[in-house]
Amino acid sequence: MRIMGLDFGSKTVGVAISDELLITAQGKEIIRRKEENKLRQTLARIEELIVEYDVKEIVLGLPKNMNNTEGERVELTLEFKEKLERRTGLPVSTWDERLTTVAADKAMMEAGIRREDRKEHVDKLAAVFILQGYLDMRSMKGTE
Repeated sequence: MRIMGLDFGSKTVGVAISDELLITAQGKEIIRRKEENKLRQTLARIEELIVEYDVKEIVLGLPKNMNNTEGERVELTLEFKEKLERRTGLPVSTWDERLTTVAADKAMMEAGIRREDRKEHVDKLAAVFILQGYLDMRSMKGTE
């Protein structure tokens, strides 16, 4: 069993998958789409990854505002969550993703990745931070 972490954006979805022991998160890919509302191919690719990695649960980053309020991106993310649940039949949890993109960008900067190349990887790494936070919380609670 594995858990999938998703960083849902307006034109991309960063994907991370846990190891089978639910200890670490690895970035897998960034699913790109031309238009924000065109989700059919995005959902189909997520389904393929679920089968390929034997995923039993999904964690979706929830993009709250820094003051803890919920804006339009949260609404769109919750709509995407409902579509994921209907289409996959899997439980989908949300995880506060504030600062994950900032942390991902900082990690790449510290690793010496050029600014021009960072945007190619930031969504995938943000998905890793989302999933790793969730895995760490599960481990601390003892809900493995």
